[in-house]
Amino acid sequence: DLLHEALKCMLNLNSTPNSSDGPQWKILIYDQLGRDIISPLLTVKDLRMLGVTLHLMLNSPREQIPDVPAVYFVYPSKDNILSICKDFEAGRYDSYYLNFISPISRECLEEIAQTALSENCVHQISKVLDQYTNFICLEDDLFTLSAPNDWPSS
Repeated sequence: DLLHEALKCMLNLNSTPNSSDGPQWKILIYDQLGRDIISPLLTVKDLRMLGVTLHLMLNSPREQIPDVPAVYFVYPSKDNILSICKDFEAGRYDSYYLNFISPISRECLEEIAQTALSENCVHQISKVLDQYTNFICLEDDLFTLSAPNDWPSS
């Protein structure tokens, strides 16, 4: 239930929704782990109620939609950071809400900052947050830690 609420808060751009105005329309960009975390908890109908008009995979071909904010929910891998930086370079969205499933490294955060500076899009990056949601909640009392890349190798 806490994860469900955390995801809803994230999709409300990490702010309290204003019920009189209705939801703010946005695009959700996620990777495989992000999709695995969201799909048992939120249906497509739930996403629509939260203002998500499109939900797309980070590494799939995506069109430029410059007048819509994008909420990213991804694992902070180097490949994912590179894809996000390519979106900055392409000017793909109006604003960027970067939500990382687990804490982002300083090196990756600096890569994002450097790209945002060089592409003159710092003002478009609205939020960068670590969500600490690196688990999949299957039921109220059942979850799985299905992120093998997080575990140190022996």
